[in-house]
Amino acid sequence: MKLRVLGCGGGIGGNLRTTSFLLDHDVLIDAGTGVNELSLTEISLIDHVFITHSHLDHIACLPFMVDSAWAMRDRPLTIYAIEETLDTLKQHIFNWKIWPDFSEIPDARQPSMRYRAIELGETVALDGRRITAIPANHAVPAVGFHLDSGKASLVYSGDTTTNDAVWRVVNRIENLRYLIIETAFSDSEIELAVLSKHLCPSLLIEELKKFQREADIFVTHLKPGEVELTMQQIESGIYDRHPKMLLNNQKFEF
Repeated sequence: MKLRVLGCGGGIGGNLRTTSFLLDHDVLIDAGTGVNELSLTEISLIDHVFITHSHLDHIACLPFMVDSAWAMRDRPLTIYAIEETLDTLKQHIFNWKIWPDFSEIPDARQPSMRYRAIELGETVALDGRRITAIPANHAVPAVGFHLDSGKASLVYSGDTTTNDAVWRVVNRIENLRYLIIETAFSDSEIELAVLSKHLCPSLLIEELKKFQREADIFVTHLKPGEVELTMQQIESGIYDRHPKMLLNNQKFEF
């Protein structure tokens, strides 16, 4: 499996792109503004989109990519998410008021897009690749994802705050190679982090004390204007794990 980081920022501006990862050539993990890194042909080759939650920075490009590529495809694009997230997409995005309902275009029998509800802990198998929804603790119903090639695994936390449940899952992954975990705010905004259910460096430090596996750790979702400060606070507080900042166009093979 090959994962390409299309976007990993906590906002936009300059080179910042919000969260989206391309798995091989046909699977998208979240659909933030990072999708703009892809050509139209690359977008048309995506068959599966896994959404962690309904916040705009993780779904912003989903309506556009469906609209732009549907006529180039001969099968529907499948959107995987927990039921609460799918309900939000149906009610507030693909509702004919904000955007057309592509589950009915060109018609309901042969739609351009279809929904596939997944449950926490459920694994979707796609050509030998296993994608499992894992616990997240966020301001809206949310999950992270465990991506398993059989040889090695990558875990993406999604947006989350303090979350004992996820560590019980992650610590059982024997072939874990990479952990991508969010830290949205610096410690100067810890109250905002707690209110919005994100992590900040001091909270991340406490969370990583629960992490019992050996893996390379990468920090995502850093807010614009606080990137350097947040990473300095992380690096000064975590001496043994050496977490690195996730970068656009970074690639992982596992």
